[in-house]
Amino acid sequence: MESLIPAITEFFQELVEQLLHPETGLQLVLIVVIFLPAWLLARKIKPILEQQARKIKDSPGLLRLIVAFLRRLKWFFFALLLAIAYLLTTITEWPKNNYLIENAMLLAVAWWGISVVAHVIRSRLLRKAFTIIAWSYVAATILGISTEIGELMDTAGFSVGTYRLSVLTLLQGALIFSLLMWAAINLGDFLDRRIQKIDELTPSLRVLIGKVTRITLLIFAILVAISSVGIDLTALTVFSGAVGVGIGFGLQKVVSNFISGIIILMDQSIKPGDTISLGETFGWIRELRARFVSVVTRDGREFLIPNEDFITTQVINWSFSDKYVRLDVPFGVSYNSDPHEVSRLAIEAAGQVGRVDATRNPPVCWMTGFGDSSLDFLLRFWIRDPQRGLTNVRGMVLLALWDTFKEHDINIPFPHREIIMRSPVEIETKS
Repeated sequence: MESLIPAITEFFQELVEQLLHPETGLQLVLIVVIFLPAWLLARKIKPILEQQARKIKDSPGLLRLIVAFLRRLKWFFFALLLAIAYLLTTITEWPKNNYLIENAMLLAVAWWGISVVAHVIRSRLLRKAFTIIAWSYVAATILGISTEIGELMDTAGFSVGTYRLSVLTLLQGALIFSLLMWAAINLGDFLDRRIQKIDELTPSLRVLIGKVTRITLLIFAILVAISSVGIDLTALTVFSGAVGVGIGFGLQKVVSNFISGIIILMDQSIKPGDTISLGETFGWIRELRARFVSVVTRDGREFLIPNEDFITTQVINWSFSDKYVRLDVPFGVSYNSDPHEVSRLAIEAAGQVGRVDATRNPPVCWMTGFGDSSLDFLLRFWIRDPQRGLTNVRGMVLLALWDTFKEHDINIPFPHREIIMRSPVEIETKS
């Protein structure tokens, strides 16, 4: 620590002396002047390149990288013009010491490259952390003070048992952890997309393999990041036991939903695309997640139902083994109607509805009882597409029955009630 302070003081003294030198002022003016044509060039060329970039449709990753490059085009031209100026000043040897132009060129290249690469990172927090840490390290290296700063940061820290934790170690660990997590997440997404395209696997198995792959990559990234900063993984045994107890009490529901999700994927009781009924929710499964199942209803609402509900409650899967579903429509007609004729007309009416399967299992109609005001019937028919809705097809069948019965003068009665007065009632009249 005592040797670092004089070194840093000497560095800043030399920097002040160089800034006061006449050649330094000339280089500063040249750097400022060069930035203007770089900005004009970027403004002129950027619209042309953007027009060409819009033609890229099938590569969103490449398009994102090109957009990041175009947004920082002025820094690219600035670094390019500084490189030309550095080459010319080196050849002409005027000014003799063109270190400032060289450092400005290297800093411009570093800022341009780091900002373009950082823009690929989708997480804003990780992007900012990567930009700050990478830029600080590269700038310190270019200026030749990285060793002094590293030693200064290494002296600021404390010891935990036999392990020493310093500011430098924390920054290195944060950088390595961020890079590994970013790489694990993107690699997991890439592998998951490839797995989803394998037709030989069932939908549930594809989801299960994708989730296991992502979790494995994340755990591996965390372990590598911990090992990279010199922490002994065996020292985490006690900590992992404490975490296990905490999970058992505080995260019981989270773990229950996670385990339930794995069970659902393994037994394939539900899978993406299935039509299900859970309580008052009827819809089809869009996606299986680690904590919940996404169910989209006919009105466009998306319910995020915890996985545990699919294990502990009764679920109707309309397409578990087969999407062939039977529906019932009860109705009644007046006692003046011929029940044989009613059954025949009801079967014909149901067969005229497009979604009703009239070939494999034709509709049937049975008389079920003598009601208080009507002859009661039950019409049964089959459909192949329950995901398109059940209420709407029942409504279409009822409308077909109404039209057919109206055409053949078959009445659908309403309830009648007879009131018998057992004692006479005197009605007073005014004279």
